[in-house]
Amino acid sequence: MDLDLRKLRYFVAVAEELHFGRAAERLHIAQPVLSRQIRSLEDELGVEVFDRDRRGTLLTPAGEQLLQDAVPLLASARALLRRAKAAGQDTPTLTIGFMPGITLTPATAAFSTVRPGVNVRLLRTSWDDQVDVLLDGRADVGVVRLPIDQHGLQVRPLFTEPRLVMLPAEHRLADRVSVTVRDLAGEHLLQDPDAVPEWRDVALELRDRRRPEVPAIHQVEEKLELVASGAGICVLPLSTATFYTRPDVIALPVEDIGPNEVALAWVASRRSPLIHDFAEATAKTLGRTRPR
Repeated sequence: MDLDLRKLRYFVAVAEELHFGRAAERLHIAQPVLSRQIRSLEDELGVEVFDRDRRGTLLTPAGEQLLQDAVPLLASARALLRRAKAAGQDTPTLTIGFMPGITLTPATAAFSTVRPGVNVRLLRTSWDDQVDVLLDGRADVGVVRLPIDQHGLQVRPLFTEPRLVMLPAEHRLADRVSVTVRDLAGEHLLQDPDAVPEWRDVALELRDRRRPEVPAIHQVEEKLELVASGAGICVLPLSTATFYTRPDVIALPVEDIGPNEVALAWVASRRSPLIHDFAEATAKTLGRTRPR
């Protein structure tokens, strides 16, 4: 049996929405068509992937396994198409993903001296997609901030840098030279607590189970806008905090918080000479840089 990737995409949409109507809207197809395609997929697999009853749509154990395998498979399929198209162009291209605050100029300049005929493209990423762009082929290589899911990736450490807490300019701690994690225990963090485990372990809002829901925030600018309005605090790497300065937000060192690790990452199965040369150029430039 040859697996139909279109049906697999339909399955993933339903599995993520757990609702056939919403999935059909997301896919821009009629719900009856979607239902027939899922039934056809189940017939081909010989198992049911969804439980459908009055309570709604739930994944079966077979469906949970299929979802776990389908997401990276679809990403690989998208990457295959993108790389094949790129390989057919007259000018070779290297697309580099990078996180906010990280300056790539020294690395790209060093790479261009070795590979002068290569078209270098940059792709700004976020915490949410810095790995996704590698897996689905949008980027060939990425300068990432750890921790990330390293499964299927080659990761080369580059440097570490301190992390700072961002506070509104009128905050009670704004006149301090530095703070400790315990000074921040009563604050509301505008991030996933697991991203700042030192704060998570002492946070009053977590201990008292009164932490409000935090909406997904994808851009640094959004975080700083919320900080400036007094909605909460956030912790950023030094280079990011320095790049996104604004008069109504104060950045303070946190004495007892771990540094952020920056690394180079790419799909481990790739054997691209361009990736190898960029990795070497990055190690010789960014790898020697230790932001103070």
